[in-house]
Amino acid sequence: MKAGRRSRVVLVTCGTLSEGRKIARRVVQKRLAACVNVLRSPLSSYYIWKGKLEAAREYLLVMKTTRNRLAELEKEVKRLHSYEVPEFIALPVAAGSKDYLAWLESSVR
Repeated sequence: MKAGRRSRVVLVTCGTLSEGRKIARRVVQKRLAACVNVLRSPLSSYYIWKGKLEAAREYLLVMKTTRNRLAELEKEVKRLHSYEVPEFIALPVAAGSKDYLAWLESSVR
């Protein structure tokens, strides 16, 4: 097990599965993320938007990237996303497989 000081997991939700797949393909092709998991089953999201309680079916993307690629990844997600304010939450990786973390870093260079 190795510390993943530079590795990040990014959470993004989308309104449609096709939008999620499109974003996933583009950010991996551009080497902004090493891997994107697209959860195919919708989840229920509840949130306040413009003062009103909203409920929506959304699809979750789990992106693996590095700290150095976060700004570019966020910019690309915003460019491709249909939401006015897309979710983009980056979490640090505390530890992981040495081999996986090395692959992740080499994939986004």
